[in-house]
Amino acid sequence: MTLAALGIASVSAPARSLADVATLLALALVIALGMLVKARIRIRSTTHLISWNETAIVLGAAVAPMSWVVLCTGVGVALASWRLPRIKLLFAISKNIIVAFGAGTTLAALHWGSSAEVPHLIGMLGVAYLVAALLDDLLAIPVIALASGTPVSRHFLSNLDLRLAGFAVRFVVAACTLLILKEDPRLLLAVPPLVLSLHLAYSTRIRTRTEQQAWQRLARTTDALNVVDLDQVLTTAVTQAAELFSADEVEIELREGGRVVRGGTRGIAYDGDAPEASTVGGTVVPVPLEGHDRSVDLGVLRLRFAGPVELSEREQYTLRTFASALCTAARNAQAYAELARVAAEHAHDAAHDSLTGLANRRQLLDEGTKQLTGRHADGVTALVLIDLNHFKEVNDTLGHGAGDRVLMQVADRLRGAASPGDLVARLGGDEFAVLLRRLPAPAIAAHRAEALLAPLHEPLDVDGMRISVEASGGIAVAPATGGMAELLRRADVAMYQAKRAGQRISTYAPTRDTADLGRLTLNGELPRAVADHEFTVNFQPIVDLGTGEVTGAEALARWRHPTHGLIDPLRFLEAVERSGLLPAFAEAILDQALIAAGTWRDAGFDLPVSVNVSPRSLLDARFPGAVLARLRAHDLPPDRLVLELTETLTLSQLDVVDRVLSRLRDSGVRLALDDFGTGYSSLSLLSRIPVHELKIDRSFVTAMESSAEAAAVIRSTLDLGRSLDLAVVAEGVESEPQRRALWELGCVAGQGHLFARPLPAGALLAALQRGAGGRPGVLAPPLHDAGAVIRLPGRRQGGRGRAAGSAQGAGLAAEEPKGR
Repeated sequence: MTLAALGIASVSAPARSLADVATLLALALVIALGMLVKARIRIRSTTHLISWNETAIVLGAAVAPMSWVVLCTGVGVALASWRLPRIKLLFAISKNIIVAFGAGTTLAALHWGSSAEVPHLIGMLGVAYLVAALLDDLLAIPVIALASGTPVSRHFLSNLDLRLAGFAVRFVVAACTLLILKEDPRLLLAVPPLVLSLHLAYSTRIRTRTEQQAWQRLARTTDALNVVDLDQVLTTAVTQAAELFSADEVEIELREGGRVVRGGTRGIAYDGDAPEASTVGGTVVPVPLEGHDRSVDLGVLRLRFAGPVELSEREQYTLRTFASALCTAARNAQAYAELARVAAEHAHDAAHDSLTGLANRRQLLDEGTKQLTGRHADGVTALVLIDLNHFKEVNDTLGHGAGDRVLMQVADRLRGAASPGDLVARLGGDEFAVLLRRLPAPAIAAHRAEALLAPLHEPLDVDGMRISVEASGGIAVAPATGGMAELLRRADVAMYQAKRAGQRISTYAPTRDTADLGRLTLNGELPRAVADHEFTVNFQPIVDLGTGEVTGAEALARWRHPTHGLIDPLRFLEAVERSGLLPAFAEAILDQALIAAGTWRDAGFDLPVSVNVSPRSLLDARFPGAVLARLRAHDLPPDRLVLELTETLTLSQLDVVDRVLSRLRDSGVRLALDDFGTGYSSLSLLSRIPVHELKIDRSFVTAMESSAEAAAVIRSTLDLGRSLDLAVVAEGVESEPQRRALWELGCVAGQGHLFARPLPAGALLAALQRGAGGRPGVLAPPLHDAGAVIRLPGRRQGGRGRAAGSAQGAGLAAEEPKGR
């Protein structure tokens, strides 16, 4: 309606002369030409034009009535834009008529007159031109932003310097044109060539600036793609490509894994492997993601536009360059991800057991060290070391495959029993460990250990069989010094204490630790100790339980250290056995024992002496000859020497030691099996080793009064001794009730603190000479008066020849019970 009213108003004002008609036609032609001479800029799928129309409109407002200018503007815009869609045509006409009206109104308000001075005219023209330019931007830019979906502020600020320069150039053209018209309006026809020349220069400047900005954005984008995270690469590529190519949507499809990433300048809208169809319809520009040599086809990059778009040659080249850079960046990120995966896998393998998936020794030590040295380590840290009791039998019987399956089931049960903060590890073989962290108190460790071991005592299903392996555990609380290595050592000590005691769990106690760090210092002094004869021997008497008469003595090695005093053998025997000093050490102990036996014999006490023998000595073929040579040197008969063997002697070594033991026995040396009943191989050893006596371990004697099982073990050992015609000696007799109970069970001989503690050879000789109750050679009163007749549970076997004679000499008679 506004356009129609302005048209009517303009027609109602007739031209005053032919010159005015020429001016009117020239004005319409100039406005049309200003609309036709355009610089094209594409924003997404919409192409926007920058024209000279405001220059022609302002000139028209300066030389013609406003009604003429409005009419010519409408006609000129319509002639220049008649091919546009109707809505765009109407918008272009309306916008430019409003601009013409604003410029004309401004000039009228400023009292425009051609008779004014030139500077004044140019000033008023500048104000009108500024109003026209602002109206043009205010009307066009919001519509452009709305159509392209981009921020309005971005369009106001985009290429602001070029736009200001363009306004200045066009204003200069307008001012020059005005001066020409002031001389002669018919010279207006000379303005179009000038406008065209300036337009070409301006368009070239815009195109150069646009291309420069495009290359700069491409360089920044390719730099931003140089990251090692694939997700970041794809996100950067989508958002930057949408900005770089002014696309409505960017889609990247990777062939490996079928991953599709889709989005725009605002970020990623979809990331997955089964995308729905895109909502952006119109033009799709695909480009393959391939390297410069086209040897790799990584996928495809797609630009989507809401309307019809045809990329320029420069844009197509930029797109191919961008796709190549994206391909390289994606390949690099994939390669880095694979390297990271492999590195993580190797790191996991380096810290975990390959069979069970549990942590290995390395991770246990690392995590334990962090826990013990961490600043924020709250609570108590403890370690439970677990060893399976019967795993070797599973391996030997069912094979290593079944053993592996057992280990995996054990690992699963430990995982299930562990608390969330615990670290479960396999140290190797059938040994496991659990690091307990942040315990409220040390005592809680025992309860947690019980919970860990309880599932291991339930049978396992292996190849359709129910197998029981059971386990022993050692608990140690983190020490103040020594770190993780010391914690592991203490747990190991506790675990072996549990095994030796036949218990499920044992807690580390420093008083029972025979492998303390101080022993390592002593080990270095062993050569000097052997050379300086610091190893001495104490003797504990073996007594007839009935009469109290001494029937023999056991030699016990001691280390009389010049600084540390008397050192218990538990602290140095293992080191001696591992060193090359064992033969010299054994010879020194044997010499002292035989010298003591010879001294006692010369004093009237012909007692055999027992000496403990290391299994390593029995593996030396020269050992029997050395023993017999020492006996001859001290003029003692072989039966005065008893060599005590321990059950730690493995069955696999028996073939080697059989010859050594047979030679010693054949020579008259007596053999005893020490600590009988504590190992798994007692009966097997008896069937292979030609021993003369058995020694019941002190643990059974200590527990016999309160444990029926211990008493049964003693009873069965005595029955076995009688059946095989072997002497039996009970160790660790410390009370009269124990002595009497052993005697009533049929045990003839015993040793322990009840009779005497280990004494030097001279002190023991003095005790023998002094005797008990005025009887030399007796260390305890008899259990029965002389001449008494008692009933015993079975035939007694004299412990050492003298014991049997002593019993009969005391007037005791043994009667075999009837029915046996």
